[in-house]
Amino acid sequence: MKGSIVNIWRMHIPKRALVASLLVLNMLMATRFSVSRSVHPILRKSPKRISQLTSKHLHKSQSCPLWSSSFSFCLQSLHKSKTTSLSFSTSSACPPSSLSMAASATASAVDDLSLEDNPLLQDFEFPPFDVVKAEHVRPGIRALLKQLESDLDELERTVEPSWPKLVEPLEKIVDQLAVVWGMINHLKSVKDTPELRSAIEEVQPEKVKFQLRLGQSKPIYNAFKAIQESPEWNALSDARKRIVESQIKEAVLNGVSLEDDKREQFNKIEQELEKLSHKFSENVLDATKKFEKLITDKKEIEGLPATALGLAAQTALSKGHENATAENGPWIITLDAPSFMSVMQHAKNRVLREEVYRTYVSRASSGDLDNTPIIDQILKLRLEKAKLLGYKNYAEVSMAMKMATVDKAFELLEKLRSASWDPAVQDMEDLKSFSKSQGALEADKLDHWDIGFWSERLRESKYEINEEELRPYFSLPKVMDGLFNLAKTLFGIDIEPADGLAPVWNNDVRFYCVKDSSGSPIAYFYFDPYSRPSEKKGGAWMDEVVSRSRVLSRNGTTSRLPVAHMVCNQTPPVGDKPSLMTFREVETVFHEFGHALQHMLTKQDESLVAGIRGIEWDAVELPSQFMENWCYHRDTLMSIAKHYQTGESLPEDVYLKLLAARTFRAGSFSLRQLRFASVDLELHTNYVPGGSESVFDVDQRVSKTTQVLPPLPEDRFLCSFSHIFAGGYAAGYYSYKWAEVLSADAFSAFEDAGLNDSKVFWGKEYRTISQS
Repeated sequence: MKGSIVNIWRMHIPKRALVASLLVLNMLMATRFSVSRSVHPILRKSPKRISQLTSKHLHKSQSCPLWSSSFSFCLQSLHKSKTTSLSFSTSSACPPSSLSMAASATASAVDDLSLEDNPLLQDFEFPPFDVVKAEHVRPGIRALLKQLESDLDELERTVEPSWPKLVEPLEKIVDQLAVVWGMINHLKSVKDTPELRSAIEEVQPEKVKFQLRLGQSKPIYNAFKAIQESPEWNALSDARKRIVESQIKEAVLNGVSLEDDKREQFNKIEQELEKLSHKFSENVLDATKKFEKLITDKKEIEGLPATALGLAAQTALSKGHENATAENGPWIITLDAPSFMSVMQHAKNRVLREEVYRTYVSRASSGDLDNTPIIDQILKLRLEKAKLLGYKNYAEVSMAMKMATVDKAFELLEKLRSASWDPAVQDMEDLKSFSKSQGALEADKLDHWDIGFWSERLRESKYEINEEELRPYFSLPKVMDGLFNLAKTLFGIDIEPADGLAPVWNNDVRFYCVKDSSGSPIAYFYFDPYSRPSEKKGGAWMDEVVSRSRVLSRNGTTSRLPVAHMVCNQTPPVGDKPSLMTFREVETVFHEFGHALQHMLTKQDESLVAGIRGIEWDAVELPSQFMENWCYHRDTLMSIAKHYQTGESLPEDVYLKLLAARTFRAGSFSLRQLRFASVDLELHTNYVPGGSESVFDVDQRVSKTTQVLPPLPEDRFLCSFSHIFAGGYAAGYYSYKWAEVLSADAFSAFEDAGLNDSKVFWGKEYRTISQS
């Protein structure tokens, strides 16, 4: 449903809607079928054939934070992903029963009074985000690792090929590290300081060393192999089979089969990759923060809407300009998304647009913050790692835990590129014609800093929609109310504010309790909505805090409940106004909530395959993109689009225009994503580190067939491409397009059934799946 390109693609592959809708249902409700790469409907040569979905192999998901710095942690140690030791009871009220950190045993085991007061090692109900400081990191992590080394020694000494003697103690070990490391890593993403960076950097090698020892443990690996080969194998539940199969495959990818010298080399590579990815992320954040343009003459920012002027003046106030106002300035422009996008779309000052654009696409590419050598070293080490594991390139390593193969991913991208090219060319011609009709001197030679500005003017002219005029209809409180009502309709859940129940890292962070139809809590989540460029990473992401778990139940009868966090970087409130959102920001919230739902609605009690764990990465974007479709559903949109002052609903004619504008420049937007996905795959398959072609040469070469307007020769967007160099999308960015096609088909099944009857449809399908 996302644009004409997907619709074109859908026509070539019929009968996928049911498959895709079942995938969404499986993934959101966490009672899943397995769909292997060999039967994936998108990539079949014979698209009319429908794969037979079977419940023989259940698969769960790993953590999928979209922009989180914990990406590399999750990918490198898949079975070590976040399984925290908090135990949430399922009482009828939101506050859980007392929760406990298993890591608290560490404090009592270490005769050090300072450790006894360390919040990383204390009993708590929810992570103490509000009191954790940089000075707690070194002693806390080291004390924890010392205890975990002892626990692992004991597990290897006593391990047996049974669930109580293998998986349960393994889960507890992983949990203790994951909850603490996840806490400090999250704080680094949302409340960054030089002191916190330094502390994490110092203990990170020790943490990685323990993870590698755990991931390469032959006693544990052999025990899983023994379970798989035992007579009891067929009697295991599908979820447990999935765990065993995943643990064996992940152990091999973690180097368990390597000989001593090769394993030592592998471990050095892993240590260096972890360090490099963190440094890459830090450089992007610092380069983004570094740019601040002070403007005192309002003529220089003519065209910027009131919201952008208010934000720029508010930024100036925070930087010490005491008398800054939206009307009279001064104003500060930054590279943070709300500021950057406002300039690109609305500033009449072409010189300003050019300056901001050039700075943006060259972030982290020079001086002390230059990511170029980091990129080169990451790609070199990834290739070395692949060769050690017996693969030709890193893309093959990445695909080992995905649904696609390298060839099939390239095939998908080329088919979508071919379908997108002509519409994108027409998009450019439309822009040239329109800008010329408006008397633009640059009409015959539009450049990159002109595209956003004239696209917005054309959209306003063609559909009579002004994005800024829509903002008052999308206040954050109304959007969240509408989103929660949709969740109630689709899933029968209630979401209630629970502020004050859990400590938070910033006063703007909200905390919520998710309840089932009986009023019992089933999950919790944090929501950090606003941009804070001085301390918070850009982008949007979702990650888990804890997963659902039977083993880590506190009272021994009810499972620990899942907890998630959603992080966005949208426009903050200005003055006495609430956060007034662009429609794209609305879509982003729906997207991240789709990820969170997948984690929170799970009913699987085996923690290692519960919620967002264990799902092939190229399917992990499916529920999130599926949820975006509801932004265009009339009843849903009208429930959130209320004027923040008058309460007036969005006019019907404006809704129809918004719907019509949905496919505006779809070809161009598709090519943009295809450029990212194609250069990602190219760098991880055919690129030769240290060869005659630089990474930027590769980008320029790929762009010749994926960009109608070639990038600037000095374009260095790769230096800020955190998804693949500081995240989990290396050789996997194609998954956005993969999931987009599937999510479009899933939503089409709802459209075919009648969206207003979707609850009945959903309930029927869910009952079928949950009984499988």
